[in-house]
Amino acid sequence: MASEGERRRVVIVGAGFAGLAAARALRKAPVAVTVVDRRNHHLFQPLLYQVATAALNPADIAAPIRNVLRRQRNAEVILGEVAAIDLPARIVRLADGDPLPFDFLVLATGATHSYFGHDAWAPLAPGLKSVEDALEIRRRLLTAFERAEREREPEQQRALLTFVVVGGGPTGVELAGAISEIARRTLTRDFRHIRPESARVFLVEAAPRVLPVYVESLSAAARRQLEQLGVEVRTGTPVTAIDAEGVTLGDGSRIASRTVLWGAGVAASPLARTLGAPLDRAGRVRVAADLSVPGHPEAFVVGDLAAVLREDGRPVPGLAPAALQEGRHAARNIRRALAGEPPLPFHYLDKGELATIGRAAAVADVRGLRFSGLLAWLTWLFVHIFFLIGFRNRVAVILQWAWSYLTFTRGARLITDTAEQWRFIAHAGGVPPPDAERNAPPAGSSTAPRPG
Repeated sequence: MASEGERRRVVIVGAGFAGLAAARALRKAPVAVTVVDRRNHHLFQPLLYQVATAALNPADIAAPIRNVLRRQRNAEVILGEVAAIDLPARIVRLADGDPLPFDFLVLATGATHSYFGHDAWAPLAPGLKSVEDALEIRRRLLTAFERAEREREPEQQRALLTFVVVGGGPTGVELAGAISEIARRTLTRDFRHIRPESARVFLVEAAPRVLPVYVESLSAAARRQLEQLGVEVRTGTPVTAIDAEGVTLGDGSRIASRTVLWGAGVAASPLARTLGAPLDRAGRVRVAADLSVPGHPEAFVVGDLAAVLREDGRPVPGLAPAALQEGRHAARNIRRALAGEPPLPFHYLDKGELATIGRAAAVADVRGLRFSGLLAWLTWLFVHIFFLIGFRNRVAVILQWAWSYLTFTRGARLITDTAEQWRFIAHAGGVPPPDAERNAPPAGSSTAPRPG
């Protein structure tokens, strides 16, 4: 612990919604705040699927962490990966060996993909948690149409124009709807030998209905809107196998597809296991009522890494508004500790849930008011613009959305992985330039770093 008269050291690990909310809420506190993240940017994850489906550019939904906190004099930023947390010693250990001592800790490292024990599916069905993931999905989607344009075998062409999204939660619903819109509205006049609108998009969900955490009426509305967009919805059907040729379902049926995307599950950051704290089945920390680690009132866990229960015993959802509230509450309890006051329990204010399906199609549950269609979509647009960080990002997204709505186009349709382009050319029978092999990354790699 810092000596009397020195500023107490607060280390915040993770600069997502919860981490940044905690840092900002401490801007006037007599503390020295250190924000640690393995990336230099804050990412607005709810719009990540729009990067994956070529509606937005990565810079439209991301902001440099240093820029966000540039005016906060008591905050500094460290680009680095945290390897472990030593709570008894009050030290955050970085992967490069440097220790970061703390008086208070806010752990907000979020969640990663979960393949339910089938980790071999990961390279075959990428999930969506980072900019790198989004760019990889965008590459696979657009390359599928390019390969189909040059494919002469009808069966292979059908497989290239078949897309499978595994998981009927918000991410899966958003991806499936966006892919169907790309095929049926954006690319219809871009190709000469294929009809993009003939593409098939499957949404596969093991639960009896899509958006299973929503009330049944909204789940039904979501399914209806998806089917109106041309998405083929399969519910009550788990995926039992994924390979390079497609997916096998629990009923024994087979979908031949060259593009499979994962939106079925998440798991907490493995950093939680280094705390020595009780975890739930998803690996999240079972925090105390004040969001602290049991037995360690100086350490708080917030966001997707925390298993937080409401007063009625239901879990607090992993949404941006919940993460913001938790980050601010952890900062409030730090300020109370500095003043010698006892911590306060966390109370979640439920502001509702929104999920978009496509153009003028969405579902909303806002404090008991449930609606769908255009009004829900407009509500979704307003809320997401409101929560975006930075005036530039808000303006850029509004302009992009307005243009896309009026013209049915998507302005970020770039394939940027050089290695994949040369593999595609070889598949199609072309010959790359003499220096292509020397300049391209090794086969099977990506020019973008993979998330850990």
